[in-house]
Amino acid sequence: MDVFVARQPIFDRKKNVAAYELLFRSGTENAYDTSLDGDRSTSHVLSNTLLIIGFDNITKGKKAFVNFTKNLLLQGVPSMLPKDAIAVEILETVEPEPEIVRTCRDLKAAGYQIVLDDFVFHERYLPFIELADIIKVDFIATDTAQRRDLLQRCSTSGVQFLAEKVETPEAFQEALDMGYSLFQGYFFSKPMVVAGKDIPGNKLNYLRVLHEVNKPDVEFERIEEIIKRDVSLSYKLLRFINSAFFKFSVKVESIKHALILLGTKEIKKWVSIVTLSSMGFDKPQELLTLSLIRARFCELLASRTSLQQRASDLFLTGLFSLIDALIDRPMPTILSELPLPHDVKQALLGRDNSVRDVFNVVLSYERAEWNRTALYADKLHINEKELPEMFLESVNWANIAI
Repeated sequence: MDVFVARQPIFDRKKNVAAYELLFRSGTENAYDTSLDGDRSTSHVLSNTLLIIGFDNITKGKKAFVNFTKNLLLQGVPSMLPKDAIAVEILETVEPEPEIVRTCRDLKAAGYQIVLDDFVFHERYLPFIELADIIKVDFIATDTAQRRDLLQRCSTSGVQFLAEKVETPEAFQEALDMGYSLFQGYFFSKPMVVAGKDIPGNKLNYLRVLHEVNKPDVEFERIEEIIKRDVSLSYKLLRFINSAFFKFSVKVESIKHALILLGTKEIKKWVSIVTLSSMGFDKPQELLTLSLIRARFCELLASRTSLQQRASDLFLTGLFSLIDALIDRPMPTILSELPLPHDVKQALLGRDNSVRDVFNVVLSYERAEWNRTALYADKLHINEKELPEMFLESVNWANIAI
């Protein structure tokens, strides 16, 4: 069975990743027989494939929020999975019928966390509220008054509240002020721009070296000069080149020698990763992790398209896709300072072209928008069934890279 798995981070109040929600199906309408029982297919995905892949490979040891339908709950599917690895997320379509409440009560007693998804208060949901550890509130479907009212009605139960579909810094701040403790949505990838904000000296140095490595004619002497000025970059480069990965018979002790041994393509990737990591030191770690996953995913996809000779450019497209959020500057301003290919810049600005088509596959897969994933994959003549393996490889690569 082909499996489609995506993950969305759930943050705590300090913007650290507290958990991931796993978003998956057995396939998309144009790839699978729609007459198949959806509950049975998802049950196989959960009990077999995800356990084979391993939760740690997807969630890096964080808890996984998993959606369950009425039938899956009654079939006892949650109990097939480790209680320390998952939180049982009850879909909003599930009614608190006596049998369902008993099932949830048994799961709670067994040590499973109970999460209520897209919750809207009604008296009939009181049995669920009494069992809930976490209540998720949709910040797009509700207004401020509804969010505040829900907290007041349910706060006495000791439950945690998760603000879902938080897509702006303002919404995140509102949720913080109200007392929400967990947050989910795309707010972390939205740049929080401060007009006229200067770049600190070290970040300016990082942008300079990024600029140099992405020039059409790379000058190693110029890159060497910049790296030598930065103790951190010098140390990381020499440690990297002398690692067991390269297995050089002699110790590399000069920056210039290291640059020559790496070559243009590899030094470009190394500099990009290290400098982005350093520039985003005061940002959520998930920003850098997601940038690396996107970079590797784009690179792998390039090999399946007519852009296979431009895998390096596709790598940089994914890597720089969150740079505005990493350094708090508008994307157009950043791109004006980097000599990237024109179509890469256009793709990062949301313009339609072949590079953007590849990046759209990554974005739609990341967000579990399966129909859009199928649409973009078909446009590029990419075998949709290969995407889960490429995604998992990208996640594993990102975990190693940082």
